[in-house]
Amino acid sequence: MTKFRLNLLLFVVLLAVFSLGFAQNDKGHMGMSPAPQTSHVMITPAEIKWGPAPPALPAGAQMAVLAGDPSQAGSAFTIRAKFPDGYKIPPHWHPTDEHVVVIEGTIMIGLGEKADSSAAKSMTAGSFMLMPQGVKHFASAKGETIIQVYGTGPFEVNYVNASDDPRKKMVH
Repeated sequence: MTKFRLNLLLFVVLLAVFSLGFAQNDKGHMGMSPAPQTSHVMITPAEIKWGPAPPALPAGAQMAVLAGDPSQAGSAFTIRAKFPDGYKIPPHWHPTDEHVVVIEGTIMIGLGEKADSSAAKSMTAGSFMLMPQGVKHFASAKGETIIQVYGTGPFEVNYVNASDDPRKKMVH
């Protein structure tokens, strides 16, 4: 292959990867509509538009989509979640890797199929976590806690025990 063809191929691959990272449909994840990403995304904490978390999470959390579309397969996304003191997420797993940075407060994270608070690790502001796809984990908040989650969609929450899934408890 000539140097020109290699450079052209590299350019096409990079363009495709870059395009996938900014791909989104016209309606954001969980009914939220993030701004179209045709330029830089710059959001101060005061500009974050919080809304109710999706029904996949227990009631009481708030969420904001900062970039991308978490529901879209292959789409890079960044979201923030705000949990009140004592908020708990039962054991669950995700079909894609979950990258988490603690922005404010403390989140207690534990591994396994049973929520055992004595086995949870205290993650304070500035902490980073990576939960690989399929790894079962649980969480609880100490004080109001804000986390930033990023990864590649689809971002889904699958509960270890179906009875823990808040979507199953909703009245139809």
